[in-house]
Amino acid sequence: MIKTVKDVDLKGKRIVMRVDFNVPMKEGVVQDDTRIMAALPTIKYILEQKPRSLVLMSHLGDPAKDVKKAAEKAEKAGKPFTDADKEKFINGKNRMRPVAAYLEGKLGSKVVFAEDALGQKAAVDALPEGGVMMLENVRFHKEETSKVAEDREKMAQELATYGDIFVNDAFGTAHRDQASTATIAKFMKTQPVGGFLMEKEVKYLEPMLNNPPKPQIAIIGGAKVSSKIAVLESLLKNASALIIGGGMAYTFLKAQGHVIGKSLVEDDFIDTAKKLLSDAAAKGVQILLPVDHVGAEAFDANATPVAVDGVDIPENLMAMDVGPKTLDAYKKVLATAKSVVWNGPVGVFEFDAFAKGTEAVAKMVAEATGRGAMTVVGGGDSVAAVNKFHLSDKMSHVSTGGGASLEFLEGKTLPGISILATK
Repeated sequence: MIKTVKDVDLKGKRIVMRVDFNVPMKEGVVQDDTRIMAALPTIKYILEQKPRSLVLMSHLGDPAKDVKKAAEKAEKAGKPFTDADKEKFINGKNRMRPVAAYLEGKLGSKVVFAEDALGQKAAVDALPEGGVMMLENVRFHKEETSKVAEDREKMAQELATYGDIFVNDAFGTAHRDQASTATIAKFMKTQPVGGFLMEKEVKYLEPMLNNPPKPQIAIIGGAKVSSKIAVLESLLKNASALIIGGGMAYTFLKAQGHVIGKSLVEDDFIDTAKKLLSDAAAKGVQILLPVDHVGAEAFDANATPVAVDGVDIPENLMAMDVGPKTLDAYKKVLATAKSVVWNGPVGVFEFDAFAKGTEAVAKMVAEATGRGAMTVVGGGDSVAAVNKFHLSDKMSHVSTGGGASLEFLEGKTLPGISILATK
């Protein structure tokens, strides 16, 4: 386990803390405060310890990439994208000022906003005793995400001057070696510690990877095998069964010789799917693939659902969800679980007509939690699903980091965690 803010003396110290306030914004208004609320316990604890100051840093989207996408979208629509449009877009999507104001409301105390992430040493020193500052989006500086270590180090060295102790509570960026997430550790006089959110993520994800309560059942969904193959291979070490759903399931079904109609498939990964099926058989790990489906003639929210009562899918249809026989098979396996890890939906849950399978799986996992199983939901889409069905509070843990949780479960070293002191 990692050391946290509770394991160090914070009184009178200047704290610089990486948070993940990469929240959805619309016209400069916070749309979902989940990540802000997740960091509040750590922020409040730090302030209770009477530090000299607390400086918070985060990214909010990626301004350069976001502007490029917006300009391309406007161009496709035949609309101009002027400098004024660019500024309005950035102000509505990438500026941290509205987030600082939102946090101020939740804290009930002043949060000073810095117009830039860099050049703030004098402003930090001028904060009143126990003062809080929120820096502007760190990704306005290309050095934050630079692949060149020297560039990151130059920025990180300056950020390090804002604090005596670095606290990382941004699990969502823990898989990135960036100036404000990991490189900063090189320039701190003391070894960084984690916040309570980081501690909770490690507490639940580490046993899922290394020593899960058994039987462990893994549910892996989503669109592409290519993005999930590493986690599937990693989970084969401990899982009793792997439930494979979503678009990626049809690459596996094709690998078994089944007809998949117009369903999503990655032909380049057919051999990879065959090897994983073979490895699972050799290890005695049960693989559950869809045995019936809900299909449609087009990938459209208004498409008419068509029941496919069998494994093979007619040529005019694409699979959009799993069918009732498949859900029955899931239910039997999940009834045995002592631990469940779920990453990725089993159908196109964004379309209500094709959300029944994912909703049923969410309820099954919630029921497993109620029976005493340890249940961990990781990955952006599966988190969105449990939120949509109002079941997030019925899981042992819902991860705040999609990419980070996936890489953790793959067994990779996460830079933002590896820098932290351990118990």
